Amino acid sequence: MSKKPTSAYVHIPFCTQICYYCDFSKVFIKNQPVAAYLRTLIQEFDSYKIRNLKTLYIGGGTPTSITAQQLNYLLTELTKNLDLGVLEEFTIEANPGDLTPDKIDVLKASSVNRISLGVQTFNDKHLKQIGRSHNEAQIYSTIDALKKAGFSNISIDLIYALPGQTLDQVKENVAKALTLDIPHLSLYSLILEHHTVFMNKMRRGKLQLPTEDLEAEMFDYILSEMEANGFEHYEISNFTKPGFESRHNLVYWNNDEYFGCGAGASGYLNGIRYRNRVPIQHYLETVANGNARLNEEILSQEEMMEEEFFLGLRKKSGVSVQKFQKKFGVSFADRYGLIVKELQDQGLLVKDDAFVRMTKKGLFLGDSVAEKFILG
Repeated sequence: MSKKPTSAYVHIPFCTQICYYCDFSKVFIKNQPVAAYLRTLIQEFDSYKIRNLKTLYIGGGTPTSITAQQLNYLLTELTKNLDLGVLEEFTIEANPGDLTPDKIDVLKASSVNRISLGVQTFNDKHLKQIGRSHNEAQIYSTIDALKKAGFSNISIDLIYALPGQTLDQVKENVAKALTLDIPHLSLYSLILEHHTVFMNKMRRGKLQLPTEDLEAEMFDYILSEMEANGFEHYEISNFTKPGFESRHNLVYWNNDEYFGCGAGASGYLNGIRYRNRVPIQHYLETVANGNARLNEEILSQEEMMEEEFFLGLRKKSGVSVQKFQKKFGVSFADRYGLIVKELQDQGLLVKDDAFVRMTKKGLFLGDSVAEKFILG
């Protein structure tokens, strides 16, 4: 039996509006059994007998789409058996339009110490175009209200390479993000996912996306501008002021195990990756019967090694050769020497004695570089 993970992810699948690019497990909140869902979620969470967590992350959906009273119930019940002296980072995702004063009061009174805001863009026209319900003014007012309530560890998500977006508009977004004076920013390029409004539009030829060259220019600009403003580019899409890295997300990129609770949530326990059932009714029924899992995958050593690379290369620090050899008992040079050499020759990887990491060009190509270790 491996030691218990010290991180947990909790999924709230409700949204007040469904965005055109999102393929996460979510439902429109109206007429949903929110109270029953929260009770069942706590039942699943309690079943793991979790006591000592270093990171706890509530994601969605939109966790702040539920009422202040429901939010208070969720936060109180999740932490009732935890040793709060050990809990370093407790993050909740929120939308600028959803954080009413009473919900901010609930957050302030809770153990939550990090807020991740789904901003996506400051451009009102683009916000409408991607199906967001907030506007630019609400972004500023929400962040002001959070700061006034004493929150300093605030992160925002931005998406670039949106339909019809120009480099100047990306520059404007970055400039506005920097004026917020917050310690963490996540900037993602738009990825078209199946079963989304955007994918359907593209199939009909109705979605004008930036070219790959323009997207590369946007990526370059974001990197240089963020670094010029004292942010470290510590993961493909993430930038931090010193000491404000997302500790929870580093658990994923370090390929460590974690609990996953809620409908459609994924977890990684005892060498098994699992995913919980959706839709919500199925989840409610199966937790009552003692097992919410839809599928489980026991990873082979080979798959664990592949994941170590796939996830580790996302970090600027890269993959530690020593940690890899110790964890898997395999000679790094024998197993991966040729692939590393080939990717070095292509200018995609750099390697010293201690680490293998991606170059700037490698980071832009991201997963396609990491995939070489899966095919290798």
